Amino acid sequence: MRPDPTPPASPTALPGYAATGRIDELRASEYRHLDTDGQVYLDYAGAGVAAQAQVRAHHDRLLAGLYSNPHSENPTSVAAGSLVESARRAVLDFFRADPDEYAVIFTPNASGACRLVGEAYDFGRAAPLVLTWDNHNSVNGIREYARSARASVRYLPLNGPELRFAESDLVAALDASRARRWGRPGRRGLFAYPAQSNFSGVQHPLGWVELAHQRGYDVLLDAAAFAPTNRLDLGVVRPDFVCLSWYKLFGYPTGVGALLARRSALARLRRPWFAGGTIRAVSVQGDWHRPMDDESAFEDGTLNFLSIPDVEFGLRWLDSIGVDLVHARVGLLTEWLLERLATLRHDTGGPLVQVYGPTTGAGRGGTVTFNLRHPDGTLVDERLVAREAATAGLSLRTGCFCNPGAAEGAFGLGRTSMRQRLLAGVDTIDQYLAALGLPTGGAVRVSFGLASIATDAERLVDFVQSTYLNRSAGAESPLPPRLRC
Repeated sequence: MRPDPTPPASPTALPGYAATGRIDELRASEYRHLDTDGQVYLDYAGAGVAAQAQVRAHHDRLLAGLYSNPHSENPTSVAAGSLVESARRAVLDFFRADPDEYAVIFTPNASGACRLVGEAYDFGRAAPLVLTWDNHNSVNGIREYARSARASVRYLPLNGPELRFAESDLVAALDASRARRWGRPGRRGLFAYPAQSNFSGVQHPLGWVELAHQRGYDVLLDAAAFAPTNRLDLGVVRPDFVCLSWYKLFGYPTGVGALLARRSALARLRRPWFAGGTIRAVSVQGDWHRPMDDESAFEDGTLNFLSIPDVEFGLRWLDSIGVDLVHARVGLLTEWLLERLATLRHDTGGPLVQVYGPTTGAGRGGTVTFNLRHPDGTLVDERLVAREAATAGLSLRTGCFCNPGAAEGAFGLGRTSMRQRLLAGVDTIDQYLAALGLPTGGAVRVSFGLASIATDAERLVDFVQSTYLNRSAGAESPLPPRLRC
Protein backbone atom coordinates (compact mmCIF):
# COMPACT_ATOMS: atom_id res chain seq x y z
CA MET A 1 0.00 0.00 0.00
CA ARG A 2 1.30 3.44 -0.86
CA PRO A 3 2.01 5.86 2.03
CA ASP A 4 -0.78 8.21 0.83
CA PRO A 5 -4.05 6.72 2.15
CA THR A 6 -6.11 8.47 -0.53
CA PRO A 7 -5.80 6.75 -3.92
CA PRO A 8 -5.59 8.94 -7.01
CA ALA A 9 -8.73 9.48 -9.06
CA SER A 10 -7.29 7.36 -11.88
CA PRO A 11 -4.75 4.52 -12.00
CA THR A 12 -2.93 6.51 -14.70
CA ALA A 13 -1.62 8.78 -11.92
CA LEU A 14 0.12 5.90 -10.17
CA PRO A 15 3.94 5.88 -10.29
CA GLY A 16 5.02 3.37 -12.89
CA TYR A 17 1.77 3.33 -14.86
CA ALA A 18 3.24 5.27 -17.79
CA ALA A 19 5.95 2.62 -18.13
CA THR A 20 3.24 0.10 -18.99
CA GLY A 21 1.87 2.29 -21.80
CA ARG A 22 2.43 -0.34 -24.47
CA ILE A 23 -0.63 -2.14 -23.09
CA ASP A 24 -2.74 0.92 -23.94
CA GLU A 25 -1.32 0.96 -27.47
CA LEU A 26 -2.18 -2.71 -27.95
CA ARG A 27 -5.67 -2.16 -26.55
CA ALA A 28 -6.27 0.51 -29.20
CA SER A 29 -5.01 -1.67 -32.04
CA GLU A 30 -5.08 -5.42 -31.41
CA TYR A 31 -7.80 -5.44 -28.75
CA ARG A 32 -10.10 -2.65 -29.88
CA HIS A 33 -13.01 -5.12 -30.09
CA LEU A 34 -13.04 -5.04 -26.27
CA ASP A 35 -14.50 -1.55 -26.39
CA THR A 36 -17.37 -2.33 -28.74
CA ASP A 37 -20.68 -0.85 -27.55
CA GLY A 38 -19.15 0.41 -24.32
CA GLN A 39 -18.50 -3.04 -22.89
CA VAL A 40 -16.05 -3.58 -20.01
CA TYR A 41 -14.31 -6.95 -19.73
CA LEU A 42 -13.39 -7.93 -16.16
CA ASP A 43 -13.22 -11.72 -16.26
CA TYR A 44 -9.64 -12.59 -17.24
CA ALA A 45 -9.59 -15.26 -14.54
CA GLY A 46 -12.36 -16.94 -16.52
CA ALA A 47 -10.80 -16.47 -19.95
CA GLY A 48 -8.24 -14.28 -21.60
CA VAL A 49 -9.04 -12.34 -24.76
CA ALA A 50 -7.64 -12.94 -28.22
CA ALA A 51 -5.67 -10.36 -30.16
CA GLN A 52 -6.61 -9.73 -33.77
CA ALA A 53 -3.13 -10.93 -34.73
CA GLN A 54 -3.91 -14.36 -33.30
CA VAL A 55 -7.06 -14.71 -35.37
CA ARG A 56 -5.25 -13.55 -38.51
CA ALA A 57 -2.43 -16.03 -37.93
CA HIS A 58 -4.89 -18.93 -37.60
CA HIS A 59 -6.73 -17.86 -40.75
CA ASP A 60 -3.56 -17.41 -42.80
CA ARG A 61 -2.07 -20.74 -41.72
CA LEU A 62 -5.15 -22.77 -42.63
CA LEU A 63 -5.44 -21.12 -46.05
CA ALA A 64 -1.72 -21.46 -46.82
CA GLY A 65 -1.36 -25.20 -46.20
CA LEU A 66 -3.11 -28.52 -45.82
CA TYR A 67 -3.02 -30.48 -42.58
CA SER A 68 -4.47 -33.83 -41.55
CA ASN A 69 -4.49 -36.34 -38.71
CA PRO A 70 -0.87 -36.57 -37.50
CA HIS A 71 -1.20 -40.33 -36.81
CA SER A 72 0.03 -41.12 -40.29
CA GLU A 73 3.02 -40.70 -42.60
CA ASN A 74 1.51 -38.86 -45.56
CA PRO A 75 2.61 -35.28 -46.40
CA THR A 76 -0.37 -33.53 -44.81
CA SER A 77 -0.02 -35.65 -41.66
CA VAL A 78 3.69 -34.93 -41.41
CA ALA A 79 2.98 -31.21 -41.84
CA ALA A 80 0.49 -31.26 -38.95
CA GLY A 81 2.79 -33.35 -36.76
CA SER A 82 5.66 -30.95 -37.37
CA LEU A 83 3.58 -28.00 -36.16
CA VAL A 84 2.47 -29.91 -33.05
CA GLU A 85 6.08 -30.75 -32.16
CA SER A 86 7.10 -27.15 -32.75
CA ALA A 87 4.39 -26.08 -30.30
CA ARG A 88 5.76 -28.50 -27.70
CA ARG A 89 9.19 -26.93 -28.01
CA ALA A 90 7.67 -23.45 -27.74
CA VAL A 91 5.91 -24.41 -24.49
CA LEU A 92 9.14 -25.68 -22.98
CA ASP A 93 10.99 -22.54 -24.09
CA PHE A 94 8.33 -20.24 -22.65
CA PHE A 95 8.49 -21.90 -19.23
CA ARG A 96 12.27 -22.31 -19.43
CA ALA A 97 11.95 -26.05 -18.97
CA ASP A 98 14.70 -28.50 -19.87
CA PRO A 99 13.32 -30.84 -22.58
CA ASP A 100 15.31 -33.69 -21.05
CA GLU A 101 13.49 -33.11 -17.75
CA TYR A 102 9.97 -32.08 -18.82
CA ALA A 103 7.42 -33.40 -21.30
CA VAL A 104 4.45 -31.48 -22.74
CA ILE A 105 1.15 -33.35 -22.99
CA PHE A 106 -1.62 -31.53 -24.81
CA THR A 107 -5.03 -31.88 -23.18
CA PRO A 108 -8.47 -30.31 -23.70
CA ASN A 109 -7.88 -27.94 -20.75
CA ALA A 110 -6.35 -27.73 -17.27
CA SER A 111 -9.12 -29.96 -15.94
CA GLY A 112 -8.11 -32.65 -18.40
CA ALA A 113 -4.52 -32.33 -17.21
CA CYS A 114 -5.63 -32.83 -13.60
CA ARG A 115 -7.63 -35.88 -14.57
CA LEU A 116 -4.62 -37.47 -16.27
CA VAL A 117 -2.66 -37.25 -13.03
CA GLY A 118 -5.54 -38.31 -10.79
CA GLU A 119 -6.54 -41.40 -12.74
CA ALA A 120 -2.98 -42.67 -13.23
CA TYR A 121 -1.30 -41.79 -9.93
CA ASP A 122 -0.34 -44.73 -7.74
CA PHE A 123 -2.44 -43.80 -4.72
CA GLY A 124 -2.78 -46.25 -1.85
CA ARG A 125 -2.50 -46.65 1.91
CA ALA A 126 1.16 -45.71 1.66
CA ALA A 127 0.70 -43.04 -1.01
CA PRO A 128 -1.60 -40.26 0.35
CA LEU A 129 -3.04 -37.10 -1.15
CA VAL A 130 -2.61 -33.70 0.50
CA LEU A 131 -4.72 -30.80 -0.77
CA THR A 132 -5.29 -27.20 0.23
CA TRP A 133 -8.75 -25.80 0.89
CA ASP A 134 -7.93 -23.28 -1.81
CA ASN A 135 -8.17 -25.45 -4.93
CA HIS A 136 -10.22 -25.45 -8.09
CA ASN A 137 -12.74 -28.29 -8.27
CA SER A 138 -10.70 -29.91 -11.02
CA VAL A 139 -8.00 -30.43 -8.39
CA ASN A 140 -10.45 -31.27 -5.59
CA GLY A 141 -11.84 -34.03 -7.78
CA ILE A 142 -8.54 -35.94 -7.61
CA ARG A 143 -9.56 -36.95 -4.09
CA GLU A 144 -12.11 -39.37 -5.56
CA TYR A 145 -9.34 -41.31 -7.29
CA ALA A 146 -7.31 -41.31 -4.07
CA ARG A 147 -10.21 -42.52 -1.95
CA SER A 148 -11.09 -45.28 -4.39
CA ALA A 149 -7.51 -46.51 -3.91
CA ARG A 150 -8.00 -46.35 -0.11
CA ALA A 151 -5.45 -43.55 0.22
CA SER A 152 -5.73 -41.00 2.99
CA VAL A 153 -6.82 -37.51 1.92
CA ARG A 154 -5.81 -34.57 4.08
CA TYR A 155 -6.82 -30.92 3.57
CA LEU A 156 -4.81 -27.91 4.65
CA PRO A 157 -7.15 -25.25 6.16
CA LEU A 158 -7.02 -21.55 5.38
CA ASN A 159 -6.02 -19.07 8.07
CA GLY A 160 -7.16 -15.51 8.72
CA PRO A 161 -8.93 -12.92 6.60
CA GLU A 162 -6.20 -12.93 3.93
CA LEU A 163 -7.08 -16.56 3.13
CA ARG A 164 -3.51 -17.78 3.23
CA PHE A 165 -1.94 -20.90 4.73
CA ALA A 166 0.51 -21.24 7.58
CA GLU A 167 3.60 -23.10 6.40
CA SER A 168 3.75 -24.88 9.73
CA ASP A 169 0.30 -26.35 9.00
CA LEU A 170 1.53 -27.56 5.63
CA VAL A 171 4.56 -29.24 7.18
CA ALA A 172 2.34 -30.90 9.78
CA ALA A 173 -0.07 -32.17 7.10
CA LEU A 174 2.72 -33.55 4.93
CA ASP A 175 4.48 -35.20 7.83
CA ALA A 176 1.28 -36.70 9.24
CA SER A 177 0.46 -38.30 5.91
CA ARG A 178 4.06 -39.35 5.33
CA ALA A 179 4.06 -41.33 8.57
CA ARG A 180 1.83 -43.91 6.87
CA ARG A 181 4.62 -44.69 4.41
CA TRP A 182 7.27 -45.64 6.93
CA GLY A 183 8.69 -49.04 6.14
CA ARG A 184 7.31 -48.94 2.58
CA PRO A 185 10.21 -47.76 0.40
CA GLY A 186 9.44 -46.41 -3.05
CA ARG A 187 5.95 -45.18 -2.21
CA ARG A 188 5.32 -41.48 -2.52
CA GLY A 189 2.38 -39.13 -2.11
CA LEU A 190 0.87 -36.25 -4.03
CA PHE A 191 0.56 -32.66 -2.84
CA ALA A 192 -1.66 -30.44 -5.02
CA TYR A 193 -2.10 -26.68 -4.71
CA PRO A 194 -2.57 -23.54 -6.86
CA ALA A 195 0.22 -21.09 -7.54
CA GLN A 196 -2.53 -18.45 -7.47
CA SER A 197 -6.04 -18.72 -6.10
CA ASN A 198 -8.77 -18.35 -8.68
CA PHE A 199 -11.03 -17.16 -5.82
CA SER A 200 -9.02 -14.62 -3.85
CA GLY A 201 -6.01 -13.92 -6.03
CA VAL A 202 -3.66 -15.04 -3.23
CA GLN A 203 -0.34 -16.30 -4.53
CA HIS A 204 0.84 -19.30 -2.55
CA PRO A 205 4.60 -19.83 -2.16
CA LEU A 206 6.32 -21.61 -5.03
CA GLY A 207 8.90 -22.67 -2.45
CA TRP A 208 6.39 -25.23 -1.23
CA VAL A 209 7.32 -27.40 -4.21
CA GLU A 210 10.77 -28.09 -2.80
CA LEU A 211 9.42 -28.32 0.75
CA ALA A 212 7.11 -31.13 -0.36
CA HIS A 213 9.86 -32.81 -2.36
CA GLN A 214 12.02 -32.92 0.75
CA ARG A 215 9.26 -34.93 2.43
CA GLY A 216 8.95 -37.43 -0.37
CA TYR A 217 5.95 -35.98 -2.22
CA ASP A 218 5.27 -35.39 -5.85
CA VAL A 219 3.72 -31.96 -6.48
CA LEU A 220 0.90 -30.97 -8.79
CA LEU A 221 0.98 -27.21 -9.31
CA ASP A 222 -2.19 -25.66 -10.72
CA ALA A 223 -0.83 -22.72 -12.73
CA ALA A 224 -4.02 -21.91 -14.66
CA ALA A 225 -4.64 -18.65 -12.76
CA PHE A 226 -0.97 -17.81 -12.23
CA ALA A 227 0.65 -18.18 -15.64
CA PRO A 228 -1.33 -15.50 -17.54
CA THR A 229 0.27 -12.62 -15.61
CA ASN A 230 3.28 -14.13 -13.84
CA ARG A 231 6.53 -15.73 -14.93
CA LEU A 232 6.76 -19.43 -14.08
CA ASP A 233 10.36 -20.59 -14.52
CA LEU A 234 10.59 -24.38 -14.47
CA GLY A 235 14.35 -24.11 -14.44
CA VAL A 236 14.03 -22.73 -10.91
CA VAL A 237 10.78 -24.20 -9.58
CA ARG A 238 10.42 -27.88 -10.47
CA PRO A 239 6.95 -29.25 -9.74
CA ASP A 240 6.30 -32.75 -10.99
CA PHE A 241 3.07 -31.78 -12.74
CA VAL A 242 1.83 -28.39 -13.98
CA CYS A 243 -1.75 -27.87 -15.23
CA LEU A 244 -2.59 -25.15 -17.76
CA SER A 245 -5.36 -23.88 -20.03
CA TRP A 246 -4.03 -21.82 -22.93
CA TYR A 247 -7.15 -19.70 -23.40
CA LYS A 248 -6.54 -18.26 -19.94
CA LEU A 249 -3.12 -17.04 -21.02
CA PHE A 250 -4.05 -15.42 -24.30
CA GLY A 251 -7.70 -16.10 -25.11
CA TYR A 252 -7.28 -18.34 -28.15
CA PRO A 253 -7.47 -21.23 -28.83
CA THR A 254 -10.05 -22.72 -26.51
CA GLY A 255 -10.25 -26.48 -26.13
CA VAL A 256 -6.49 -26.89 -25.67
CA GLY A 257 -4.61 -27.16 -22.39
CA ALA A 258 -1.48 -28.92 -21.24
CA LEU A 259 0.07 -31.06 -18.58
CA LEU A 260 3.73 -30.26 -18.14
CA ALA A 261 5.27 -33.26 -16.40
CA ARG A 262 8.70 -34.20 -15.21
CA ARG A 263 9.64 -37.28 -17.18
CA SER A 264 10.64 -39.14 -14.02
CA ALA A 265 7.18 -38.54 -12.51
CA LEU A 266 5.41 -39.33 -15.78
CA ALA A 267 7.10 -42.73 -15.88
CA ARG A 268 5.47 -43.62 -12.54
CA LEU A 269 1.92 -43.01 -13.78
CA ARG A 270 -0.16 -46.04 -14.76
CA ARG A 271 -3.21 -45.26 -16.87
CA PRO A 272 -6.33 -47.37 -16.19
CA TRP A 273 -7.25 -47.47 -19.87
CA PHE A 274 -5.89 -46.83 -23.34
CA ALA A 275 -7.18 -45.09 -26.45
CA GLY A 276 -6.30 -44.51 -30.05
CA GLY A 277 -2.92 -42.87 -30.38
CA THR A 278 -1.67 -43.96 -26.95
CA ILE A 279 -0.46 -47.49 -27.75
CA ARG A 280 2.24 -49.12 -29.85
CA ALA A 281 0.31 -52.35 -30.35
CA VAL A 282 -2.87 -54.02 -29.13
CA SER A 283 -4.57 -57.38 -29.59
CA VAL A 284 -8.26 -58.07 -29.14
CA GLN A 285 -8.04 -61.86 -29.09
CA GLY A 286 -4.80 -61.88 -27.13
CA ASP A 287 -6.11 -59.36 -24.57
CA TRP A 288 -2.79 -57.56 -24.71
CA HIS A 289 -1.44 -54.07 -25.38
CA ARG A 290 1.74 -52.04 -25.15
CA PRO A 291 1.51 -48.29 -24.45
CA MET A 292 3.67 -45.63 -26.00
CA ASP A 293 6.67 -44.77 -23.87
CA ASP A 294 6.52 -40.97 -24.11
CA GLU A 295 3.95 -38.17 -23.85
CA SER A 296 1.94 -39.81 -26.65
CA ALA A 297 0.79 -42.40 -24.12
CA PHE A 298 -1.33 -39.69 -22.50
CA GLU A 299 -2.75 -37.92 -25.56
CA ASP A 300 -6.00 -39.74 -26.23
CA GLY A 301 -7.28 -39.98 -29.76
CA THR A 302 -6.53 -37.34 -32.35
CA LEU A 303 -5.00 -34.15 -31.06
CA ASN A 304 -6.55 -30.80 -31.89
CA PHE A 305 -3.93 -30.43 -34.60
CA LEU A 306 -5.54 -27.39 -36.22
CA SER A 307 -5.46 -25.37 -32.99
CA ILE A 308 -2.31 -26.53 -31.21
CA PRO A 309 -0.12 -24.42 -33.56
CA ASP A 310 -2.06 -21.40 -32.29
CA VAL A 311 -0.58 -22.13 -28.86
CA GLU A 312 2.88 -21.46 -30.24
CA PHE A 313 1.74 -18.20 -31.81
CA GLY A 314 0.04 -17.19 -28.57
CA LEU A 315 3.16 -17.86 -26.54
CA ARG A 316 5.31 -15.88 -28.96
CA TRP A 317 2.74 -13.08 -28.85
CA LEU A 318 2.71 -12.95 -25.05
CA ASP A 319 6.49 -13.16 -24.94
CA SER A 320 6.78 -10.25 -27.36
CA ILE A 321 4.62 -8.11 -25.09
CA GLY A 322 6.44 -9.31 -21.97
CA VAL A 323 4.99 -11.25 -19.07
CA ASP A 324 6.72 -8.87 -16.69
CA LEU A 325 5.04 -5.88 -18.36
CA VAL A 326 1.62 -7.52 -18.07
CA HIS A 327 2.39 -8.38 -14.45
CA ALA A 328 3.27 -4.75 -13.70
CA ARG A 329 0.12 -3.36 -15.34
CA VAL A 330 -2.16 -5.86 -13.60
CA GLY A 331 -0.50 -5.15 -10.26
CA LEU A 332 -1.05 -1.41 -10.58
CA LEU A 333 -4.72 -1.77 -11.51
CA THR A 334 -5.32 -4.26 -8.71
CA GLU A 335 -3.70 -2.08 -6.06
CA TRP A 336 -5.65 0.99 -7.19
CA LEU A 337 -8.94 -0.92 -7.21
CA LEU A 338 -8.43 -2.30 -3.73
CA GLU A 339 -7.64 1.14 -2.37
CA ARG A 340 -10.63 2.75 -4.06
CA LEU A 341 -13.06 0.07 -2.90
CA ALA A 342 -11.85 0.54 0.66
CA THR A 343 -12.83 4.23 0.57
CA LEU A 344 -16.47 3.54 -0.33
CA ARG A 345 -18.65 3.91 2.77
CA HIS A 346 -22.35 4.45 3.30
CA ASP A 347 -23.58 7.51 5.17
CA THR A 348 -24.00 5.18 8.16
CA GLY A 349 -20.21 4.75 8.18
CA GLY A 350 -20.42 1.11 7.23
CA PRO A 351 -18.31 -0.20 4.33
CA LEU A 352 -19.96 -0.72 0.98
CA VAL A 353 -17.46 -3.38 -0.08
CA GLN A 354 -16.17 -6.44 1.76
CA VAL A 355 -13.09 -7.88 0.05
CA TYR A 356 -12.20 -11.53 0.58
CA GLY A 357 -8.47 -12.12 0.81
CA PRO A 358 -5.65 -9.57 0.77
CA THR A 359 -6.72 -5.94 0.74
CA THR A 360 -3.34 -4.72 -0.56
CA GLY A 361 -1.34 -5.61 -3.64
CA ALA A 362 1.26 -7.65 -1.75
CA GLY A 363 1.51 -11.36 -2.49
CA ARG A 364 -1.54 -11.49 -4.73
CA GLY A 365 -2.57 -11.46 -8.36
CA GLY A 366 -5.11 -9.50 -10.36
CA THR A 367 -8.22 -11.28 -9.09
CA VAL A 368 -10.37 -9.37 -6.59
CA THR A 369 -13.37 -11.05 -4.96
CA PHE A 370 -15.87 -9.17 -2.83
CA ASN A 371 -19.44 -8.77 -1.70
CA LEU A 372 -21.44 -5.56 -1.45
CA ARG A 373 -23.32 -4.53 1.68
CA HIS A 374 -26.42 -2.45 2.21
CA PRO A 375 -26.26 0.42 4.73
CA ASP A 376 -27.69 -1.93 7.40
CA GLY A 377 -24.82 -4.37 6.80
CA THR A 378 -26.80 -7.06 4.99
CA LEU A 379 -25.31 -8.55 1.84
CA VAL A 380 -26.45 -7.64 -1.63
CA ASP A 381 -27.39 -10.85 -3.44
CA GLU A 382 -24.64 -11.55 -5.94
CA ARG A 383 -27.21 -12.58 -8.55
CA LEU A 384 -28.61 -9.06 -8.44
CA VAL A 385 -25.11 -7.65 -8.94
CA ALA A 386 -24.60 -9.97 -11.91
CA ARG A 387 -27.83 -8.82 -13.51
CA GLU A 388 -27.26 -5.11 -12.95
CA ALA A 389 -23.61 -5.30 -13.99
CA ALA A 390 -24.65 -6.97 -17.25
CA THR A 391 -27.15 -4.19 -17.87
CA ALA A 392 -24.35 -1.67 -17.35
CA GLY A 393 -22.14 -3.50 -19.85
CA LEU A 394 -19.73 -5.03 -17.32
CA SER A 395 -18.60 -8.62 -17.79
CA LEU A 396 -17.69 -9.96 -14.37
CA ARG A 397 -18.38 -13.22 -12.57
CA THR A 398 -20.38 -14.22 -9.50
CA GLY A 399 -20.60 -17.42 -7.45
CA CYS A 400 -17.87 -19.41 -5.71
CA PHE A 401 -15.89 -19.89 -8.95
CA CYS A 402 -15.49 -23.68 -8.72
CA ASN A 403 -13.46 -23.17 -5.54
CA PRO A 404 -15.73 -24.17 -2.63
CA GLY A 405 -12.89 -24.49 -0.12
CA ALA A 406 -11.82 -20.87 -0.50
CA ALA A 407 -15.45 -19.78 -0.40
CA GLU A 408 -16.07 -21.75 2.80
CA GLY A 409 -12.98 -20.16 4.33
CA ALA A 410 -14.04 -16.69 3.23
CA PHE A 411 -17.52 -17.11 4.70
CA GLY A 412 -16.15 -18.52 7.97
CA LEU A 413 -17.71 -21.97 7.72
CA GLY A 414 -16.35 -24.61 10.07
CA ARG A 415 -15.95 -28.26 9.13
CA THR A 416 -17.98 -29.64 12.04
CA SER A 417 -21.00 -27.40 11.49
CA MET A 418 -20.94 -28.10 7.76
CA ARG A 419 -20.92 -31.86 8.17
CA GLN A 420 -23.73 -31.78 10.70
CA ARG A 421 -25.92 -29.58 8.53
CA LEU A 422 -25.29 -31.49 5.34
CA LEU A 423 -25.85 -34.98 6.72
CA ALA A 424 -29.46 -34.88 5.58
CA GLY A 425 -28.31 -34.39 2.01
CA VAL A 426 -29.05 -31.62 -0.46
CA ASP A 427 -29.85 -31.62 -4.16
CA THR A 428 -29.44 -27.97 -5.17
CA ILE A 429 -27.16 -25.07 -4.35
CA ASP A 430 -30.05 -23.14 -2.83
CA GLN A 431 -30.77 -26.09 -0.48
CA TYR A 432 -27.06 -26.21 0.33
CA LEU A 433 -27.06 -22.51 1.26
CA ALA A 434 -30.19 -22.89 3.36
CA ALA A 435 -28.63 -25.83 5.22
CA LEU A 436 -25.59 -23.71 6.04
CA GLY A 437 -27.58 -20.62 6.93
CA LEU A 438 -25.86 -18.47 4.29
CA PRO A 439 -27.64 -15.38 2.98
CA THR A 440 -25.92 -15.50 -0.42
CA GLY A 441 -24.43 -18.13 -2.67
CA GLY A 442 -21.08 -16.59 -3.33
CA ALA A 443 -19.38 -13.36 -4.19
CA VAL A 444 -18.47 -11.02 -7.03
CA ARG A 445 -15.18 -11.57 -8.84
CA VAL A 446 -13.37 -9.16 -11.12
CA SER A 447 -9.99 -9.86 -12.67
CA PHE A 448 -7.48 -8.01 -14.81
CA GLY A 449 -5.28 -9.38 -17.55
CA LEU A 450 -3.15 -8.78 -20.60
CA ALA A 451 -5.30 -6.07 -22.22
CA SER A 452 -6.64 -4.31 -19.11
CA ILE A 453 -6.49 -0.53 -18.98
CA ALA A 454 -7.30 2.16 -16.40
CA THR A 455 -10.75 2.81 -17.81
CA ASP A 456 -11.80 -0.77 -16.99
CA ALA A 457 -11.06 -0.29 -13.30
CA GLU A 458 -12.60 3.17 -13.24
CA ARG A 459 -15.83 1.99 -14.84
CA LEU A 460 -16.16 -0.76 -12.23
CA VAL A 461 -15.73 1.66 -9.32
CA ASP A 462 -18.21 4.09 -10.88
CA PHE A 463 -20.76 1.28 -11.28
CA VAL A 464 -20.39 0.05 -7.71
CA GLN A 465 -20.54 3.53 -6.22
CA SER A 466 -23.42 4.88 -8.30
CA THR A 467 -25.55 1.74 -8.03
CA TYR A 468 -25.12 0.55 -4.43
CA LEU A 469 -23.82 3.37 -2.24
CA ASN A 470 -26.52 4.21 0.37
CA ARG A 471 -28.96 1.85 -1.38
CA SER A 472 -31.16 0.19 1.22
CA ALA A 473 -32.21 -3.43 1.10
CA GLY A 474 -35.66 -3.89 -0.36
CA ALA A 475 -37.89 -6.18 -2.31
CA GLU A 476 -36.21 -7.17 -5.54
CA SER A 477 -37.72 -8.78 -8.61
CA PRO A 478 -37.32 -12.57 -8.73
CA LEU A 479 -33.77 -13.75 -9.26
CA PRO A 480 -32.77 -16.85 -11.20
CA PRO A 481 -31.82 -20.04 -9.31
CA ARG A 482 -28.17 -20.80 -8.73
CA LEU A 483 -27.18 -23.59 -11.08
CA ARG A 484 -23.67 -24.51 -9.99
CA CYS A 485 -20.92 -23.82 -7.48
